[in-house]
Amino acid sequence: MISTIEVADQGATLAYTFEDLMRYHGPGSPGGVAHAVKVMERGLPLLEPRGLLERREIEVTTAFAGPGARDAFEMVIRAVTEGRYVVDDAMARLELGPTRERFVFRLGYRGRSVTVVLREGYVGEEFIALARTAERTAEQESRLTVLKREMAELLLATPATEVYDVAGGA
Repeated sequence: MISTIEVADQGATLAYTFEDLMRYHGPGSPGGVAHAVKVMERGLPLLEPRGLLERREIEVTTAFAGPGARDAFEMVIRAVTEGRYVVDDAMARLELGPTRERFVFRLGYRGRSVTVVLREGYVGEEFIALARTAERTAEQESRLTVLKREMAELLLATPATEVYDVAGGA
């Protein structure tokens, strides 16, 4: 499933694929980039069902601090450099457990917002354990690289409506 995220910038349509975002981010966190793609696929149409959103008016607040997601949001909506991207630990939903608690994203646009939360089955316990290991061995690092790639492949092969639930909006 090839996804394209489209936004507007001063009347021009900009389109980004996962591959575009990976070229910007680099090889480090394909799973995080894929999560951002799914969040935007799921949330952006809900904020403006009549057309494209102006990229420089979209805000992101999340409990997820991963560099892949951050870079994907930066490339598509320029939220990091323009101060519209916030990592807020208070967004975490601890009741969801360690594999989902930080995968909570609130997107805002022109006074409206939508919050999306990761569904079960897209982030494994082994991934979380390795990602949170401060000093990984070469073997652990290699395994984490495989898990990141597998996560990205799973996310990209699945419709965003099956990956992220809508938790609320205004």
